[in-house]
Amino acid sequence: MPELIQGPANWRGADLFANLDWVHQFSEAEIEEIETALHSAKVQGRTLETLTRDDFSLPTVTQRLAYARDFIENGRGLYQLRGIRIDGYSKTDLRLLYWGLGRHIGTAISQSKDGDILGDVRNVGVDISSPQGRGYKSNQRLNFHTDSSDVVCLFVLRVAQEGGLSKVASTAAIHNEIARTRPDLLEVLYQPFYWSWNQQEPPGQLPHYQQPIFTRHDGRVSARYIRGHITNGQRFPEVPRLNEKQIEALDLLDATANDERFHVTYEFKPGDLQLVNNHVCMHARTAFQDYPEHDRRRHLLRMWLSVPNSRPLSPALHTIYQDQRGGTVRGGFPSRTGRHIYESTGALVD
Repeated sequence: MPELIQGPANWRGADLFANLDWVHQFSEAEIEEIETALHSAKVQGRTLETLTRDDFSLPTVTQRLAYARDFIENGRGLYQLRGIRIDGYSKTDLRLLYWGLGRHIGTAISQSKDGDILGDVRNVGVDISSPQGRGYKSNQRLNFHTDSSDVVCLFVLRVAQEGGLSKVASTAAIHNEIARTRPDLLEVLYQPFYWSWNQQEPPGQLPHYQQPIFTRHDGRVSARYIRGHITNGQRFPEVPRLNEKQIEALDLLDATANDERFHVTYEFKPGDLQLVNNHVCMHARTAFQDYPEHDRRRHLLRMWLSVPNSRPLSPALHTIYQDQRGGTVRGGFPSRTGRHIYESTGALVD
């Protein structure tokens, strides 16, 4: 049997509900500190383009964010911060607040070829099954997957009328279960698959690339998985067809992640800040129904972050993580337009 992954990142859903060490409710003093930092940044005339970490002083909260950053790398891989006040602030204020918190966590990287480093997660009618489909622009159910960064950070502004529940699973626990039950299929998941860039490829490159799902490097197992990108890779006639063993391995990976024993499901609240380590956790979302009023529709802000305590990665992940050394700025999609902060509508936020 393949070597199992040990440590706190190997958890099941019941473990997280039995021990809520991954959830932190901001105290009133911490919330006031965040709001004071926002007020100071506004008085200085700072914008998303000009705000630095020093402009957003968080003497106490920065220690909590550092703890969260360590927890998601060396602990469970998931950390939930709650209680930021939303009411009474404009969207511009909340973007600045979120950006200021992000400056204390890591470095934001591009989430698409458009160069958006602060993105909007909301339904704009995109079909996720299309060749260029992106789940954050849809209200459809999202399967378990990872994002293309060390850490994904979500800030909840508004929740849906119905649905939109967050799901997180431990890839370590999934890996270990497959090792115990089907080690032959785990071996397949360590081998390269063909992935589509989903129209995010750098200029001059092929629209597909090869990458395994599980890699082991420097004593740690990391995972990257987006089945839709593997499925879309089959659109290209020059790409070999998935064989029966590969399909069986992907089906087992999906089935294990969706098994209620292997994930947690919970409801977001306005003011939540969720941090997920993409190398050790997968996340998903239930389908949702928006309120009919536009200003009440589900709206989250998203950053993909490189963090200073990230792990070294296998050279097999070089296509997305161009620099595999730990603690470097890496991941994301190369921008064709420059580094900007866009809404999902394409409008520049100033």
